[in-house]
Amino acid sequence: MTQLFSRQRMTCAMPRVACLASVWLLGPLLCLAALVGAATGEVVLERKDDRVSVSIDGDPFTNYIFAGHATPILFPIHGPGGQTLTRQWPLVEGVAGDPHDHPHQESVWFAHGSINGIDFWAHIPLQKGGPHPRIEQTGIRVCSSGTLGVLETTNRWLAADGTTVCTDSRRIEFASDGLPTHNGAARTIDYAVTIRADHGPLVFGDTKEGVMALRVRPEFQTRNLHESQGAAGQILNSEAQKDDAAWGKAARWVDYFAPIEGSIMGIAMCDHPDNLRHPQHFHARDYGLLAANPFGLHDFTGALKGTGDFTLPAGDSLSLRYLMVFHKGDTAAAGIENRWQKWAQKKP
Repeated sequence: MTQLFSRQRMTCAMPRVACLASVWLLGPLLCLAALVGAATGEVVLERKDDRVSVSIDGDPFTNYIFAGHATPILFPIHGPGGQTLTRQWPLVEGVAGDPHDHPHQESVWFAHGSINGIDFWAHIPLQKGGPHPRIEQTGIRVCSSGTLGVLETTNRWLAADGTTVCTDSRRIEFASDGLPTHNGAARTIDYAVTIRADHGPLVFGDTKEGVMALRVRPEFQTRNLHESQGAAGQILNSEAQKDDAAWGKAARWVDYFAPIEGSIMGIAMCDHPDNLRHPQHFHARDYGLLAANPFGLHDFTGALKGTGDFTLPAGDSLSLRYLMVFHKGDTAAAGIENRWQKWAQKKP
C-alpha cells in the first residue's frame, strides 16, 4: 500500500504540462482499451415462460426453447458476426432460400430415432393427427450468467400414449472466446446429456436418425436440394475427408463453412473422447443435416442391422457430450483441431 500511495503522489506531482501531454498521448490508447474491454464475453441467461434467452455482450446468441415443440431446441443461432447460422424454417416462414423438408429438423436438438422402438427423432404418432412421442422439460436446476453461461435442466421422454420411457439431465454451457472482429473468434455450446434408465432397460436402436443434431442454413449446403437456394458450402472432418466423403465416417469433429453475408462462417460439431464408441460417426449430409451418432452402424458402415444396438440396463445411465463451435473463417482459420484438443481434456 505504501508503494501504491507513493506512485500516486509522484504522478500527481508531475508538472501540469507533462500531465496534459501524457493524457493527450494516452487518450487514443485508453479509448482502444475501452473498446476492447467492452467485448468481455459476458454471457447473460434470462429465463422466460417458454425459453431461456442467451446473449453475449448484449448481442443475441440463441434461445433454449423448452415448450411448444416435440423436444427442446436451440433457435436461432447467431454467429460471432451476428449472422443466423441454422435454418429458420419451420419456425420462421418466408426466409429466402430455406428448404421446406424434414420439418422435425429444428435448428439444434438432441433426440434419437429408436429407443425401445419409439421414434423420438421424427416423433411419429400412433395414428395420424394423434399424440406423438416427445421430450418434455420437467425443471430448470441452474440458470446462471457470467463469462460462462450455464443451463441445467431435467427432462422426461414420453411415448405417444404418455408413458415415461426414461429421463435425462442436461448441462449446456454457452461461451465466447474473442472479439467479433477477430478472425478466430467463436461462440460455443458445450452440450452434455445424461440419459437414465429409471423406468426399465433401454435399447438404443441401430439407426442413423440421431442424436446430437443441427440443421445448417442453406448456404452451408454443398449443393442445392429440397428446393433450397444459395448452397456454396464445404464439409471437412478431422480425418481430412471432404464433402460427400465425410458422410457416415467416424471422426473427432466435422466442420461446415461457407460465405455468409460477406464473411466466411463455419459450424463445427465435436465428439468428446469419453463418449460411447468414440470417435462417433457423423450424419453429415449435403443438404445440411449435421449429427453425431454412436448407434447407426448399419447405415454408416454397412454392418449387419442391429450391430449398433446398445442396451442400457435398468438403473444405469449413459452420458454423451458434444461441443458446437460457431466461428468465423474456414476450418484452419478457426483452429478446430486445436479447439477439440483443448476441449477434450476438460472434465465435466
